[in-house]
Amino acid sequence: MGKNLVLIGFMGTGKSTIGLRLAQRLGMEFVDMDREIEALNGMSVADLFKHYGEVRFRSEERLMAKKLGQREHIVIATGGGTVITEENTAALSENGILICLDAHPEDIFARVNRKKGTRPLLKNDISLNDIKRLLQEREECYQCACIRVNTSDKDFDMVVNEIIQALAINSSD
Repeated sequence: MGKNLVLIGFMGTGKSTIGLRLAQRLGMEFVDMDREIEALNGMSVADLFKHYGEVRFRSEERLMAKKLGQREHIVIATGGGTVITEENTAALSENGILICLDAHPEDIFARVNRKKGTRPLLKNDISLNDIKRLLQEREECYQCACIRVNTSDKDFDMVVNEIIQALAINSSD
């Protein structure tokens, strides 16, 4: 399989954790887009936002999506807003299978509140309603996925197994 597996979805749905485990199970390389952007810029995504703003970050993200979209046989964890830009979606889906990880808004709220300092688009006072609104705004962008898996109330292995089963079903179509 030369195709990439590209995990998309809202922040806090488990893209990085699930992506790493999925890559290990399938014998593929794992790449976290945000970590790659941090390595290239020598600073965290939060610092990149703070010093240069969202426009600069989205530009870096666009370049990284194009670069990773040209590679083969990797599992990619995207940032929560990566697929908001159609150019990113096109680059990543050219040689990739898009897999959207979903979660209940209440679970996302609990998960992201544990990591507030590392998520630059979160206000300190983000509410459950803010998350619900953002999920609704982004839903159309997440519909580009070939596979969707809800990560709420499941352990990591269950989610990985569900993705692998869905991939097997999709490849037999």
